Order: sequence, then structure tokens, then C-alpha cells
Amino acid sequence: MTYYGNIREEELKLKVGEEFFAAYDRTAILGNVDFCIAARTTAAAGQLTFDYDRESFLWAESKRGTVELLDAFVQLILTIGKARTFDRYLPPAFLGAFDAEKIGFVPYSAVIDVFYQNDFNWNVTPSDHTTKEFQQLRELVERSFKQGSYVYHYATEAKELSAFIKANFKSNRQDVSCIRVTQNNFVSIYLKWRSAVMPTIAINWEHAKRQGILDADFYLADLLSEHDLTLKDKLNVVLRKMRYEVNRRIDEMGLFASSAAEFTDEQAKHTEFWHHYIRPPKRDYWDYIIERRDLLIPQDVRERKGSFFTPSVWVAKAQEYLAAALGENWQEEYYVWDCCAGTGNLEAGLVNKYRIWASTLDKSDVDVMLDRIANGANLLPSHVFQFDFLNGDFNDIPDGLKAIINDPEKRRKLVIFINPPYAEAATTRTKSGTGENKPGVAAHSLNRKYKPRIGAAVNELFALFLMRIHEEISGCVLAQFSTLKHLSAPNFQAFRDAFCGTLEKCFVVPADTFDNVKGQFPIGFFIWSWRDETKGTEGTEGTNADGKQEGVSHPMFNSSHVSHKSHKSQIPVPATAFSSAIADAYDNKDIFIGRKTIYAVSRDRVINTWLHGFFEQNNEPIGWLRFVPNDFQNNNGVFITLKPNESDVRESRVAAITRRNFFIIAIYNAVRHCIEHTWLNDRDQYLWPNDGWKSDREFQTDCLCYTIFSRSNNIKSADGVNHWIPFSEEEVEAQDAYESHFLLDYIAGRWRPEESEPGNAQLELLPMVAEETADYTAPIVFSPEAQAVFDAARPIWRYYHSQPDANPNASFYEIREHFQGRNSRGTMNADSPDATYTALLDAFKAAYKALSDKIEPKIYAYGFLLG
Repeated sequence: MTYYGNIREEELKLKVGEEFFAAYDRTAILGNVDFCIAARTTAAAGQLTFDYDRESFLWAESKRGTVELLDAFVQLILTIGKARTFDRYLPPAFLGAFDAEKIGFVPYSAVIDVFYQNDFNWNVTPSDHTTKEFQQLRELVERSFKQGSYVYHYATEAKELSAFIKANFKSNRQDVSCIRVTQNNFVSIYLKWRSAVMPTIAINWEHAKRQGILDADFYLADLLSEHDLTLKDKLNVVLRKMRYEVNRRIDEMGLFASSAAEFTDEQAKHTEFWHHYIRPPKRDYWDYIIERRDLLIPQDVRERKGSFFTPSVWVAKAQEYLAAALGENWQEEYYVWDCCAGTGNLEAGLVNKYRIWASTLDKSDVDVMLDRIANGANLLPSHVFQFDFLNGDFNDIPDGLKAIINDPEKRRKLVIFINPPYAEAATTRTKSGTGENKPGVAAHSLNRKYKPRIGAAVNELFALFLMRIHEEISGCVLAQFSTLKHLSAPNFQAFRDAFCGTLEKCFVVPADTFDNVKGQFPIGFFIWSWRDETKGTEGTEGTNADGKQEGVSHPMFNSSHVSHKSHKSQIPVPATAFSSAIADAYDNKDIFIGRKTIYAVSRDRVINTWLHGFFEQNNEPIGWLRFVPNDFQNNNGVFITLKPNESDVRESRVAAITRRNFFIIAIYNAVRHCIEHTWLNDRDQYLWPNDGWKSDREFQTDCLCYTIFSRSNNIKSADGVNHWIPFSEEEVEAQDAYESHFLLDYIAGRWRPEESEPGNAQLELLPMVAEETADYTAPIVFSPEAQAVFDAARPIWRYYHSQPDANPNASFYEIREHFQGRNSRGTMNADSPDATYTALLDAFKAAYKALSDKIEPKIYAYGFLLG
């Protein structure tokens, strides 16, 4: 029994407030946040407003009965993110969730990054726990909740709960008008600063942005100051009383020089704004605020550069793999250069600062690294420098690093350790998760240099980084984060032909564990070596135990260095064009979950090329297949319809479905949809199959059954004649005759092609003529698993046709729509209030899942996918 029983939610909020938060103001209503705890004020009687500067201790989600607090917590985050409550009110010290049994708290700082994701769709109903956004957010914050939450049960931990509240719900104010800046609120205060102070600074912001100077630099100069004097001299911009100093440098005469930016209103708005806040923040927060400067960088700048913050857990994992590849003492034997270092978080954990160099495009990032050095970061100031790797001259880098690159022997001991930018040149589409495609990528000089060799890959910044390293620092070790595009994408075949290296070790992790990256796909870490063309072969060619060419491997790679169990089975890939590799896979909790084989795929071996051989234009269509690129991430764009979009027709993204290619389309659709999408298979390519499927009648008929009842079958009688009805009028007690019996006739063997009927010669490979003795007049015999799907679907049709005004020609799509309805966004609901329909649908789903599980291994066996 719960502590408060099964009382209504409003009553629960009152009781929890009275028992545990009586000393605080609990009357505020902030948007759709259920429960707000704030410090008591001396506001005048009748004043009910809650100003932005009012300090909150807790925003919480409340639930009657007992629930899983994590789900309530995710709902709260969606509620806050959708309304951007943190823009209108100062964020609290804690977020929380409670029910009638328990209450949980999470520091706001532990989840602040979630609210600043690029391109996350906040426009969903927070209380709908079935949306993909809810599930995505749940996975993202689960670790923070489990590791950083404080949960108390009212019945057994009331004293501990009261003590926690008393110890942590304390005002940061020094007086009633001032708020202390913390790691929780520095981003939201920055947004206010942009509105109040930024317009009064006399500077051309667009011009400054092109020079790498951002408004965030001015805000940090303000924030880390006392009496209007910036306390950290190594910042890109500093405040000096009534003006800012920008672009500080030593000029040609050896004199200190800088540019000044003054205020347009004699600093009036600046003074008024900062009277509300206590600055600087406590020193405990300085390093965090400076390190997370990326949270203040405008999204357009962050996307243009393609820069994303590498989580510390994967930085440590990458260094672990380097140690496994190069030996435990690798940091004493090798040099390291991070040539796109950002603020230097890849260098955290490296120990020998005399062998580490870090460069970055923006001077402001260099200043941040120098500031971190002044506060204990393990780097040398002389080894941190500004350098445009894609356009710069290696003669402009520090002499020590230049000497290593110019010496073939030392270069063999150089590790290029990078997370290169992911920006892509402008095309007609947008990328999933890594920001929109960016104009300007193609403007790099390296683009023009390498395009004849690597083709479309020049549109990717990270590919240009890799090619310049391959071509101009040959013989080094390359350790890089990136997507898997350079290894598996068909349009990267020319890149793979040019980028011939030995892939020594690799691992993959979920992309959404990287800050500001949206989407369920893998990001990998890869350690490469290759021969130094100026010296000839570095190692010796040979064969492995299977007689396969082992290739040319870097001489310092030694399997005896391997200590982690997940590394042991990896065999280096030959130093030729990449074909395949086995990667260790880790989930978002850094738990080893198995291994993933990555394959290179060429354009002529993908499934859509195979499908083109079965296009049919000489017979009346019974529907249209919409098809898109060949990998898992695009499967939602594969569906069957009676009414194709005009742009799809114009751009040849649809194929007519006729009685001649009916089986082939069914196989294609089943192959594309029957295996569940995950982050790990997101970039897997569907391929031209081997011939095994041609003689497997059961596989073919299973695929036909799958497609008839597939959720990707969007046939609607409202769009035309429905030829896809699988049951006779008598079986389902339809209220009138159907307009078409095509599917029934097809299954019963009542369709026979005329010998003179026009059609594509390739269609002679169709299942019903795959063997010379095939009999068109024989009814199709379905497997027990497929028959079970028919048997489970039939009662749904029958129940639908018992409804008043049921449409006799209704498709399965329309039947689901009838019972499930649509929400305010026009999307079909996931469930139905009709209990009978729900029970019938659940039985159908179980049978359908069994059929999908049966089809899946044959998809791999017949080469539609590589395992």
C-alpha cells in the first residue's frame, strides 16, 4: 500500500507540499510544470506574478498512485523543453518527480545539455510515452537519473528526505535582488543577456562572427569579472570597465595592441542587467563554464563548423584502445597531435604534455585551452596554436611538430588523434542528426584537389581531414572519430579506393551520446596505419591463419598489448581498399554489447539496383512502391500506396506494382521492414541478393503475407480501387461486394499470364515461373506461420465489417484508422479505446512477429543484408 494511497493528483501535491515543503513557497504555477518550490518572498499582498529572476529550488512532475519515476522525469523534461520554460524563468536547483510512494531529485546541471540538442523535436505530447521522442529522451537521460538521482520513500525515509531538503534548498542570493550565477543557470542568463546587453555593444556582429569572435565571448568576459574587470586575461574578449578589449595581440613593433568595443548607451543597460546577478560565479564553476562554452555558441555556427563535444566516456575509451594497439607505454613513445581540438577535451587523460600538440580553427578556442592550462590542464602553452588544417601551410605550425612531420622515422611515432567536424556540403537533402548540410564545405582548396580522386566524398569535412592526413602525413597513426560513412556508404567507394590503410582497431557507440547529435545511428572510433610511401614497406605482407592477405601493418602494432577482452578477436584489415572490419560495440552506458561487422558497399551491388531489373510499365498498376536509398535509416520512406506523390514520380522514387512483379515487390518490402531498426544497424546497406531466394517458395510466400499486412502498406480505398483485400466477402461478412478480387484470385491461382503478354524479360525470374514446371493455376500454399497471420487478421476484418456503415472496400490501413483514430497532429494513434479491437490486434501482432522472426535469418542467408 502506498504512503498516501490512491488519491487524486491535485490532493497529492497539496499533501506532499504541506508535509515536506511547508517552509517554502509552493504556490507558483510555471507553465505546465506540475509542482514548483521556491524561496519565500516579501512580495506585496496580491502580487501573484513569478518574475524571471525569482529563484526556484524544484520543478517536479507529480503522478497519482505509483509509477516509474524515470518516465515521469522524462515527461517533465519534455514539458519544460517544449515550452522552453527555462527561457522565461530562472532554472531551479533540482528537477524532480514524485508519486504517492516516493520522490526523486536530479540536479538541473546533470541534464542541462538535453535542452540544447540540435534539431530535437520538442513538439510532441509530453504525456504520450509511446512517441519515439519520448523513448529517445528516456535513453538519453536514463544514466543521469540512475547515477545522479536522490530517491526517498515517504514511509521509511521521511527524516532523510527532510534533511536533504533543508541542506539543499537554500537561496544563492546575497540579498533580495541578486541571483548568484551557477552551472545550472549560466546558459539561461546568457539568453537574457543577449536580449538586454548585446544590442548595446558597438560591434558588427556578423563581421565579428566571420572573424571567430562571438557574442558568447563578450558574455564570458562579463560573467567572469568583478567590478567590471575580467578576472581571466586569457579569454578571447575581456571587459575593461566601460569597454571590451578584442583581438588582443603583440604587433609588429612588439607592442601590445587590441581593438575596443564600447557601449552605445554609456553602459546603462549593462549596469542595470548585472545588478540582478552576483558575479563572478564561485570558482568551483569556472572550469565547467569555460569548458562548456559550446552551449553558448549559436546553432548555426556550431553546425557550420560541424563541431560536437566528445563525451569524456568515449575519450577515455579511445585512449584505452590506443593503449591496446600501441602498448601500455604508448604516451611515452608516441607524439600526439589533435588538429581539430576545439577546447581540448580529447586531450583530457593524456599524461605527457611534452609530446602533445593541439590546434584549432578558432582563436577563441585557443584562448579557452590556454586558460585551462593556467588552471591545471596538462598541456604546454607553446604546443597549443591556431591552425586551419584544411587550408593552412604546415610551415606555419610549431617547429617541434614540424620537425616530427618532416622526419619519416619520427612521423611513424606520430598519432593524429581527432574528432573531425561532420559538416557536409549543401545538397538537396539534410543530414540526420549531425546538422543540416552546409554550403561552404565545397569551397575548401582540398575539395578541388581531391575531387578527381574521391568524388562526392569531398563534400564531407571529415573526409577532407582524413585525405590530407593520408596524403601529407603518410606513415603516421590516425585515430579518429566519425560516422561509418567512409567505410560503408556506396558513394564513398572512390574515397575507399584512395584511402588505403590498415584498420587496426575500432569500436562503435550510439551517436546520441554525443552532445547536440540527434538520431539513432553509430559513431565509431578507428585506429589506422599505412605504409610511408617515401620509405617503402613498413612491415611485411603475409597471410593469416585462413590464408587471407593480412596486408601491411604498422610495425608498432602488437596483439600482445591487448588487455581488454573485447579487443582480442580483432584482426587488422589489409592495407588495401577497405572491404570489411569487425568493431566492438558499446551501448550508451559504456557496456560492451557485442561486435558489429562493417562492410564496404558499391553502388552496383545495392538492393535498389536489383529492384530496377523488375520494373514493369506494360500492365495496369495495382499500387505503387515508394523506394528510397538502400540503408536502414531510410526504411520509413519505403511504403506501398495507390496515390504516389508527384515529386516522387518526377524524381523516379516509385515503381508500379503489377500482377507480374507483385511477388518481387512483396519480397522487397518485407526485406526492408521485417527487421527492427536500431542505432547499431542504422547505416547497414540492403544488397543485391544471391540466387537462393529464387527457389525458396516458402520464403517468397512468407514475404507476400508479410507485405499484405505490413504497416508500410498504405493502400487506401479512398485513393482508388483497393486490390489488396485478403479475405472473401463471405469470410468477413462484408455488407456489400468488393470492387476488386485481385488478391483473392492471385492467391487462389486464378490468374494466368498470357504467353504473348508484354513485360520485362527479367520478370521470368518471378517465383511462379522460377522453375520450368511452375504452375500458375495452383493456389498459393502458405506456411503455418503465414497462415497463422491470416487466421489472426480475419477476426479483425470481421469485427470491422460488423460496424455500422463499414466500407466493404476498406484496407487494413483504413481499418486501423477507423478504430485507432488520429491525434491533433494528424498522426494515427498507437492504440484504441475499443477493447475488443485491441485484443484482436494484440493477437495479430503476436502472429505477425513470429512470421517476421522466421523471415529475418533468410534475409541474411540470401545476402539481402550481411551479418
